[in-house]
Amino acid sequence: MNSSSTHEPGAPGGVTVRGAVIDLLRRLRITSLFANPGSTELPMFRDFPSDFRYVLGLQEAVVVGMADGYAQASGNAALVNLHSAAGVGNAMGNIFTAYKNQTPLIVTAGQQARSILPFDPFLASREATELPKPYVKWSIEPARAADVPLALARAYHIAMQEPRGPVFVSIPVDDWDQPAQYVGPTQVSTAVRPDPHALQQFGDALDACRRPAFVVGASVDRAGAWDGIVTLAERHHARVFVAPMSARCSFPEDHRLFAGFLPAMREKIVAALAGHDLIVVLGAPAFTYHVEGDGPHVPDGATLFQLTDDPSVAAWIPAGSSVVGNLRLGIADLLARAAPKPREAPAPRSARPQAEPSPRMSVAYALQTLAEVRDTADIVVEEAPSSRPVMQDYLPFTKSGTFYTMASGGLGYGMPAAVGVALARPGERVIGLIGDGSSMYSIQALYSAAQLNLPITFVILNNSRYAALQDFAPVFGFAKNDPVQGTDLPGLDFVALGAGMGCGGVRVADPAQLKSALTAALASRKPAVVEVIVA
Repeated sequence: MNSSSTHEPGAPGGVTVRGAVIDLLRRLRITSLFANPGSTELPMFRDFPSDFRYVLGLQEAVVVGMADGYAQASGNAALVNLHSAAGVGNAMGNIFTAYKNQTPLIVTAGQQARSILPFDPFLASREATELPKPYVKWSIEPARAADVPLALARAYHIAMQEPRGPVFVSIPVDDWDQPAQYVGPTQVSTAVRPDPHALQQFGDALDACRRPAFVVGASVDRAGAWDGIVTLAERHHARVFVAPMSARCSFPEDHRLFAGFLPAMREKIVAALAGHDLIVVLGAPAFTYHVEGDGPHVPDGATLFQLTDDPSVAAWIPAGSSVVGNLRLGIADLLARAAPKPREAPAPRSARPQAEPSPRMSVAYALQTLAEVRDTADIVVEEAPSSRPVMQDYLPFTKSGTFYTMASGGLGYGMPAAVGVALARPGERVIGLIGDGSSMYSIQALYSAAQLNLPITFVILNNSRYAALQDFAPVFGFAKNDPVQGTDLPGLDFVALGAGMGCGGVRVADPAQLKSALTAALASRKPAVVEVIVA
């Protein structure tokens, strides 16, 4: 099959399942396939179209991570192909992350031939549609081969409908050459306007309050509502906080109204929002907690309103009122109201202290230096959990679409996601800011970056430990300096690992050498590893 034809001999009208699927994917603008090959998928790739791109990952978690980054950065669903039950099992960690990230993915998996499924054949997935649940929006193994193209069309629309997320289609190996029909052109709206009456109550409360606070989350950036949020905050002189564990940047962190990041702890959230009489949560849950807490969910005397694209998030709001709908459309409707009475602007956030070099380089100094050499348009994909609070002080993001991380807390996403983002945004520089422990979950992504010759600088913060777990241990009763088993990581050499997969690299322990090393790596516009030894 070539790029100009989807007809094949042997089927009525020359149309097979493979031909109909290729035609559908081309019309959906899905011509990149993220995969690791397996036997039950091989017929899908016979006579692979010249206008399609096969993006190889060396492990299934890497495949899904790359597709996640690509889908988020491109704004369209990405196609993933996995190998039966074992491949889906390997990929489940990043499928869970894609679900939490609200990333639209069409995940297909091979299945043994229909004729031998009753005999429990080798490599068959016994309950294929159940395996990825509950972390897919929809899961199907079509009843007939002829139903595969329509199942994929439906999968695409479900994946793209807010709240977006992954879907799963299991396809028996003998389906691809069976006769089928083309899927007719369909268009489905993916954005729903919030209820006008509920939004009017929202707007009335915002106009009447004395001291509003906004809490913004990842759906603001996903929906393209960045400019609207800035305008709305400026109109109401609202302080703007970032929601706990937000996976995108949704407000410029150098803005005079920016108030910082909320922690994932109930009491600390209430303390940070104290003094505000209206809490407006936009594109985020209210609120994401990491440990149990006590007391109220909002400060005494405060009212909470939430605008979310996710009905399930709206359903468990612990206090206040929730409005469901697309963030961009909802904010546009709020901005269409008459301007409120003038309100005094809040005091700006205190400036962060300058980090100074030290014999054992601090994470703060490393990230401050990265901020100095990075262009504000450069995209950062982060997975360094123990360093994230420091990053929030020393590496500010000021433009839409320049920051991605995982919303799940599961490791192994960031390194392959950087590859996917770079593929979706050709010509733009990408920085993978990854912890040493996180890197080892999906280190194979370096191979894909090297083979594709992508402009990614992988900055690996090496503190020789799972620092997040050691730092978190006192919450669970560990005394200070008590050993935490399984959290030390001595002896890793990321420059050598990168070289083995085709990426050049440098190790930096001297703060005086860091700026030049980062500058050179970014200027090269080639995949490179900068291993930074930090205290």
